[in-house]
Amino acid sequence: MKLPRQFYQPLAIGAPAPLRELPVKLERMIHFVPPHVEKVTAKVPELVRQIDVVLGNLEDAIPADAKAAARVGFIAMAKAVEFGATGLWTRINALNSPWVLDDINAIVAAIGHKLDVIMLPKVEGVWDIHYLDQLLAQLEAKHSIQKPILIHAILETAQGVNNVEAIATASPRMHGMSLGPADLAASRGMKTTRVGGGHPDYVVLADAKDGATREKFQQDLWHYTTAKMVDACASAGIKPFYGPFGDFSDPDGCEAQFRNSFLMGCAGAWSLHPSQIGIAKRVFSPDPAEVAMARKIIAAMPDGTGAAMIDGKMQDDATWKQAKVVVDLARLVAAKDPDMAARYGF
Repeated sequence: MKLPRQFYQPLAIGAPAPLRELPVKLERMIHFVPPHVEKVTAKVPELVRQIDVVLGNLEDAIPADAKAAARVGFIAMAKAVEFGATGLWTRINALNSPWVLDDINAIVAAIGHKLDVIMLPKVEGVWDIHYLDQLLAQLEAKHSIQKPILIHAILETAQGVNNVEAIATASPRMHGMSLGPADLAASRGMKTTRVGGGHPDYVVLADAKDGATREKFQQDLWHYTTAKMVDACASAGIKPFYGPFGDFSDPDGCEAQFRNSFLMGCAGAWSLHPSQIGIAKRVFSPDPAEVAMARKIIAAMPDGTGAAMIDGKMQDDATWKQAKVVVDLARLVAAKDPDMAARYGF
C-alpha cells in the first residue's frame, strides 16, 4: 500500500505531478469512433461541437488486422482536430494483448499533450492500474508531457467487480469507471447475448389472483453492479459511467437504461451510434422542473441548514445537498448549452 505522503508523488523523474482534484468537466456521453474508418473520422471536426467526449476506439470492434491502422488513424485525427472543451480519449487494447504496448508508446509520444484520458479495458485489480500508471509516468517524462494523462477503468470481469473499491483508489490518475456489460456477462456466465439493457426473461411476477394471467415486470440485470460501481467511485471522488447499449434499433430501451444509470449517480454513458448522442445529452442533463425545484430549496435555505416547507413538502439539510447536486450539474450543462441555460433560467 502506498502511504498518504507518497500517493501524490510523480512515479518518474520529470513526470508531471498527479492531479489532486479531477477537472470539472461535462461528460454526458463518451462517443466512440473507429479511427481506421476514414469516412467516420472525417466527421469528427463537426462532431466535436455536439458531444462532450470523443474516444478513438482501438480495442473491441476493431478487427485484428486493422489494429495498427486504428492506432495510426487515431493519432492523425487527434493531430488534425482542435477539440476545445470536448474531451479527447482513447480506449487502448487490453494489457494481455499484443498491441497494447505499441498503443501506449505511440499515442503518448505523438499526441500525449492533447490526450485527456486513456480508457483501460478488462481491469481486474489494482495491479493493472499500477502498471499503466508507472508506464505513463515514464513516457510523460520522456516526452515532456506537462499534464498527467488520466486512467478510466472498464469494469467488465467478475474479478474486477470484486475488486472495484481497490481499483477506484489505485492511483491519483483514476478518472472514473464504466460498466462493460457484454464482457461482464460472459465473465459471470450470464445467459444473454445482449449488450446492455434488460432481458425479457429476467422478471418478477405479480401476485396470482383468481386464475388471472399474472403480469410480468422486467428487471434490470445491471442494477447491483451499477450501484456497487457508483458507491466505489463516489467514495473515491471519481466518476461512474454506464457503458454501451448495443441495440441501435431500440432508442426507448437505450433511454431507459441511460436514465436508470443517471438516477443512480452515473455521470454519463457511451454512445456507439450518432442516434445515441441526443439520448445521452437529454438524459444526463437534469430536467428543468427538477432544477427549478432544487433552486427553490437552495433559496429557502441559503446556508444549507434548518428546514423549510416548499410546495407542501418538508425540505431539510439532506434535501439541500440533493438540490445542490442537481443545480451544480445544471450549471455545467448551461455553460455549454445556451438553449438549456435558457430553460434553466440561468
